[in-house]
Amino acid sequence: MRSHLASRSAPARKHFASLDDWLAWQESLHVREIDLGLERVRSVAERLTLSVPQYPVISVAGTNGKGSSIALLVSILAAAGYRVGAYTSPHLRRYNERVQIGGRSVSDKRLCTAFERVEHARGDTPLTYFEFGTLAALEVFGDADLDIGILEVGLGGRLDAVNLVDPDVALITTIAIDHVAWLGGDRESIGREKAGIFRPGRPAVYAEPDPAVSVIDAAAGMQTKLQLYGRDFQYQLDGKVWHWSRVGNAAEPQRYDSLPRPRLNGDCQIQNAAGVLAVLDTLRDRFFVSDGAIRLGLSRVFLSGRFEIVAGPVEHVLDVAHNAQAAKALARQLDALQPAARTYAVVGMLMDKDAVAVLTPLASKVDRWFVGGVKSARGAAPAELAEVVRRVAPRVPVSSYQEIVTASQAAKRCAAPGDRIVVFGSFLSVGAVLKGIQPLADQHEELSWTNN
Repeated sequence: MRSHLASRSAPARKHFASLDDWLAWQESLHVREIDLGLERVRSVAERLTLSVPQYPVISVAGTNGKGSSIALLVSILAAAGYRVGAYTSPHLRRYNERVQIGGRSVSDKRLCTAFERVEHARGDTPLTYFEFGTLAALEVFGDADLDIGILEVGLGGRLDAVNLVDPDVALITTIAIDHVAWLGGDRESIGREKAGIFRPGRPAVYAEPDPAVSVIDAAAGMQTKLQLYGRDFQYQLDGKVWHWSRVGNAAEPQRYDSLPRPRLNGDCQIQNAAGVLAVLDTLRDRFFVSDGAIRLGLSRVFLSGRFEIVAGPVEHVLDVAHNAQAAKALARQLDALQPAARTYAVVGMLMDKDAVAVLTPLASKVDRWFVGGVKSARGAAPAELAEVVRRVAPRVPVSSYQEIVTASQAAKRCAAPGDRIVVFGSFLSVGAVLKGIQPLADQHEELSWTNN
C-alpha cells in the first residue's frame, strides 16, 4: 500500500463535511472550467506520489465510444476475476459514478478523504474541477489493491490531466469533430491531440474503420506498437453473433468465434467491443482472459444513457449523443427499432456544441420537439436552441422550457401509449431525466455486477 505520510503531515487547508460541499467549492477553485496542460496537475501528483501507479493502466481517448469501451473492459476483466478500478467522466446521476472499484461507485466518505489529501498537497496550485477529481481518483485507486486501472481521458489527450499517467496500453475509439475550441476544427488536428496518450515502445489500439492519418503518423513517430482496425485486427457481424480475429500474423492466429453481441444497443458497440478485445490481446501475457470470461462480460455489460431503452406504454430512449457523429448513430439506431406511433424529442445542449450538426440527423424522425435548459454555465439558452430546431425542422412543432426536466414532463403529458420519447443532447440532459426513473437505473447497475 502506498504511503500517505507526506500528504498527512498537516491538516488540510480546506475541510468540508459533505461531498456536495467539496464539489461546489472545486467549481470555483480555478478561474476557468477548462485549462489544458499537465504542469500544474503533475506537480501536485508528484507531491502525492501518484504519477507512477503501482498497477497496470489502460488509458482510453476518443470522441465517442469511450464510456462504452470502458464498461466493456471492466465487465470482461471482472468476469475474468480481476479487481478493476475505472475513472470516467462526466457522470449522469451522481459524481460517485466517476470513480468505481469492482464495478461499484466509491462512497462519499472515500471521495471526501481523497479530496482532503489533494487539497493539502496542492499548496497554492490552482486546479480545475476535472484535475481535482482526476487526482482524487488516482488517490483512491492507490489504496484499493487493484489488479488494473482504466482511465478515461476527459478532453483530447495530450494535455488532459489523465495523461500525467503513462498507460501500459492506450485505446483510441473514434475521432470526430467536437471541442473545436481546444482541439482544432478537423479530424487530423483532433487525432494528433488524442494520440498524445501514446507512449514510445508501448502498445496502443485504434479501433476506427476510417482512421485519421495523424494518429498513425504519431504512433510511427513515437515507435508506439499500434494495433489498427482492418490492418491488425478485424470483426465480422454474423446475424446475432460476431467474430473477432487478429490479421496478418499467421504465427499467432488468435480469434474468437460466435461471440454474443454486447448487452449495449447498436452495431457501433460491436466496433467498441472489437477494440476492447484488441486491447486485451495486447495484455494477454499479463492478464489471462478466457473465452468464457469474454462471453460473460459481453452478455452482462450495461452502461446507462447509451441508447438506453426504457420500456413501457410510452417507450423512452435515452442517449448522451452531443456531436454530429453520435447523433447520426442515434438516428440509425432509431431506424432499427419498431416504428412508434409518434416520436417526441427532448433535448438540451451546451452552447459550445454544433447544434445544427447534432439536430439535423434527427429532424426527419421527430413529430414534436421539447427543448429544455441544462444546469451549466455553458448551457445553451432554450429559446435559442428552439430556433435552431425551427431551422432544421421548420414544419415540426417545438416548445421550449427553462429546465430539461420540465420539457420531459411536458413530453410525457403529450404522449399516448405506443409513442416514443427520445432524450438526448448532453450528459446533463439525460442525467436529469434519468433521475426520474432512478429505481430502474439502479436495478440495471445491480444486474451488471452480480459476480463481482
